Amino acid sequence: MNTEKHVVTGAFGLSGRFIAQRLLKRGVVVETLTNTRPQVDATGADVFGGRVKAHPLNFADAAGLARSLEGAAVLYNTYWVRFDHKRFTHEQAVRNTFALFEAAKRAGVRRIVHVSITNPDAASDLPYFRGKGQIENFLRDLGVAHTILRPAVLFGDNAILLNNIAWMLRRFPMFGIFGDGRYRIEPIHVDDLAALAVEQGTFSERAASSVTMDAKGPESYEYRDLVRTIGKAIGRERKLVSISARTGHAMGRVFGALMGDVVITREEIRGLMAGLLATDSPPNAPTKLSDWLAANAGGLGKTYQNELKRR
Repeated sequence: MNTEKHVVTGAFGLSGRFIAQRLLKRGVVVETLTNTRPQVDATGADVFGGRVKAHPLNFADAAGLARSLEGAAVLYNTYWVRFDHKRFTHEQAVRNTFALFEAAKRAGVRRIVHVSITNPDAASDLPYFRGKGQIENFLRDLGVAHTILRPAVLFGDNAILLNNIAWMLRRFPMFGIFGDGRYRIEPIHVDDLAALAVEQGTFSERAASSVTMDAKGPESYEYRDLVRTIGKAIGRERKLVSISARTGHAMGRVFGALMGDVVITREEIRGLMAGLLATDSPPNAPTKLSDWLAANAGGLGKTYQNELKRR
């Protein structure tokens, strides 16, 4: 058995869980830094069968973070927050990630595989993209070999965005599109992202090099066509209505209040309409969204996925 230790932040979350599953198949020792209780299957059993040891993700305890990372060859970081909230903010997430990476360096971690976002920019006025850019700059200056993966939107399993688009299409006769809907979005299956991450973390010849790459599936959609594709797959081809960003945000706030969630933020709408969820790089993941929709349309959008309840 391979006794090399790899640590994943958030192994009981979405992308972290898929990374951990792939690492376990490789036979390495997998541990996680998390504040979430282990996920269980339909029988109540730990989805990892007790094979993933959990440590607290306490950013205020620098020494504790370093102890949890001692002996780890690789750290896979999936930690982030989607929007500012009274319980968490992007600025806090940036500081927390700095603390995590510093702890990894003190612990002697040889490589960091970090999940970022397409088109990060430390000078952006959009907190999500600015924070991701700041973290990338910090990691490059840290002096630890690393890979930065830049996905746009995840699909598969219980990924939120596409599921909740389908949920709305199932329930409402029309669907609001911000502006003309011609801006592009390039989704990647969560397991394809995990495969890229594990490849970057376990290929020994890459140990001393640092890499930054977009992570994208083989299909690129205009946003309006993405919604149409989802609607057709689930048998709910709705009329698309163009609305302004301001109207869309206001509607999202009302709907979010009813659902006890944050449906979409003003910044997310701006980033989407600015085309920040697409790049010119070639695809490097095999799973087509269209194929996945054909196989999974029956369950997609049947249940609303609540971001705040997940947290």
